[in-house]
Amino acid sequence: MPRAGLTVDRVTTTAADLADELGLDQVTMARVARRLGVKDASLYTHVRNLEDLRGRIALLAADEKTTRIAEATAGRAGKDALVAYANAWRDFAHQHPGRYLATQTPIRIDPALAAAASGPRRAVELTYTMLRAYGLDEPDLTDAVRLLRSTFHGFVALEAAGGFAHHRTPDHTWPRTLDALHTLLLNWPPP
Repeated sequence: MPRAGLTVDRVTTTAADLADELGLDQVTMARVARRLGVKDASLYTHVRNLEDLRGRIALLAADEKTTRIAEATAGRAGKDALVAYANAWRDFAHQHPGRYLATQTPIRIDPALAAAASGPRRAVELTYTMLRAYGLDEPDLTDAVRLLRSTFHGFVALEAAGGFAHHRTPDHTWPRTLDALHTLLLNWPPP
C-alpha cells in the first residue's frame, strides 16, 4: 500500500529539487527516500527505478522550461520574441541547473510516459512559431532551431563550467550574442 502523501509527482519534484541542489548525477533513490523521510522501497511503488525517475525529472523540467518560455514570448515577435525566449532559457538553466541538465541529457524515457508529456512537443512548436517571424521555411527552419539550441545550450553550459574566464562577463556577451543571432536570422543564407 502506498504511503499516505507520497505520490509520483511528489517523488519526482523532490528528486528534481535534489538535482538542482546536488547535480543530476547525484540523485539516487536512497537520497530521494531520505529527503522524503521514507524507506527506499517505498519509492518503488511510484517509480520503477532510477532511470525512470530521471526520465520523469527530464519531462517535468521540459514542461517547466517550456512554460517559462511560452509566458516570456507571449505576444512578442521577431527580435523581441527571440530575446525573451533566450533569456527565459538562460534563466531556467541558472535557476535550475539539475533540471536543465536533465532536459539536455539523453535519458531513456518510458515511451508511454513520453507520449503523454506535452513539454517537449510544446517546446518545438514554440521555437518554430517564434522563428516563422523571420520568414524561414523548411529545411532552413530546422537548421535555425538547431543553431539556436546549440548556441543557447553551449553558452549556458560554458557559463556553468566557468568556461568564460575573461574580464568581460557573460552578461555583457549574452546580449551581443542575441543581436548576432537576430542579424543572422534576418539574413539567413540561401542554400
